[in-house]
Amino acid sequence: MSKTEEKEQLILSDEKVFAEGLCFTKLFWVFFVGCIIGFIAETLYCIFIEHKFGLRGGLLYGPFNPVYGSGAVLITLVLSTIPKKVRTPVGYFLITMVLGAVFEYTLSVLQEKFFGTVSWQYDDTFWNIGGRTNLAFAACWGFLGVMWMSVIYPAFTKRIERIPVRLGRILTVIACTFMAFNITMSILAASRHTSRRAGQPPSNAVEEWLDQHYPDEVMDRIYPNAVPVDGQK
Repeated sequence: MSKTEEKEQLILSDEKVFAEGLCFTKLFWVFFVGCIIGFIAETLYCIFIEHKFGLRGGLLYGPFNPVYGSGAVLITLVLSTIPKKVRTPVGYFLITMVLGAVFEYTLSVLQEKFFGTVSWQYDDTFWNIGGRTNLAFAACWGFLGVMWMSVIYPAFTKRIERIPVRLGRILTVIACTFMAFNITMSILAASRHTSRRAGQPPSNAVEEWLDQHYPDEVMDRIYPNAVPVDGQK
């Protein structure tokens, strides 16, 4: 056995449990799974509440909604570090309710600032805050927090830590690479979509490529709820 193989074997022997504790790997998979759960939840909401079929993704490729993935990471980080006496369904609900409202409001502001669009508007709903969030959806975040920390996250942790270390590392590298590419391309395409709406022609080869591969009809299909702040498509 070579020195490199011996060193690798020593590292693997030290790490006996994959994604143990609240590490980066665990949080990445929390994000990944949260993105998928969010996609499913938004699609079901579209079908049963709005009575129309629509795939509510947030990235160019795959069934992912990064709003929920990021929210899952935030909820996990905060609720895993609060005092044990507060780790009750009521505590989870109240804390996540506030977290969710602030998180949703902040994302709406950032989306409007950087992309000139908004994907949710609650101006006509009860107890809304600037039309960016409201009491009902804050309560939904609260219930999601209770379900996540009481049921989903414990089961998720138990199962992911059973994955063999070597296999887990390989899967994490592949998934991380894919998500980094997916998020980067989604941001670039959305940014260029905003520029086209403003009448700005492509200024370089990258923007020409984005115009060719992600024209307005493609972006409008992927992000049907991303409405320009001036209301014009």
